[in-house]
Amino acid sequence: MTRVEFRLSMPSRGSWNGRWSGETRNYVIYRELADVQAVELLNGKAAGSWFHRWDDGWGAGIAARVMERGERRAKSDGFCGYDWMVTNILRYGSPYAVAG
Repeated sequence: MTRVEFRLSMPSRGSWNGRWSGETRNYVIYRELADVQAVELLNGKAAGSWFHRWDDGWGAGIAARVMERGERRAKSDGFCGYDWMVTNILRYGSPYAVAG
């Protein structure tokens, strides 16, 4: 099994002041993946990233990395309600759900 850390950021912000209220928080979640699934997900690399854009100018970045053996999980502030993006990445290879 391979432990993968997913980290959320909001690099594109459609707010009036260009800020995100969660920018100082540690939005991470962890998943235990079969070794083969982790290799496929990250194309054999130690890290990968995805982007999700909304029509209102906001955009979320999701970065994933393989955790070192014995590395401790950092304290997390959750994933700000965007866990579904990680579910979609694991299921479809993209933060967007496949229609149909």
